Amino acid sequence: MSKDKNPRRVADNEAMAKLRMLRTSPQKLNLVAGMIRGKKVEKALTDLTFSNKRIAADVKKCLQSAIANAENNHNLDVDELIVAEAYVGKNLTMKRGRPRARGRFGKIMKPFSELTIKVRQVEEQA
Repeated sequence: MSKDKNPRRVADNEAMAKLRMLRTSPQKLNLVAGMIRGKKVEKALTDLTFSNKRIAADVKKCLQSAIANAENNHNLDVDELIVAEAYVGKNLTMKRGRPRARGRFGKIMKPFSELTIKVRQVEEQA
């Protein structure tokens, strides 16, 4: 009398990794995610390794997690993987402030983001 198994959220030739609570704005994170969309995973890892953006190290970590999920959980070939999707979402925003002149209060917003990376196995055309 157990429940039915949950259906997979991704296709049979895909794997996914999600990173939550990244301390950067979604706009800045989307610039880095846009760098790797549609590329082969080896090229994407190289681009993230040599990127000057601070958040690129966390994006690289998420991509490596998606690759490991594809290899270990879904038995996909690592050499044929591409970054199918890399999308960014908003998370919470910490509200901080700073006293300003004439009794005013300057708002300081500290946004957090989410990152989802899907990798897909594609057969190479000979």
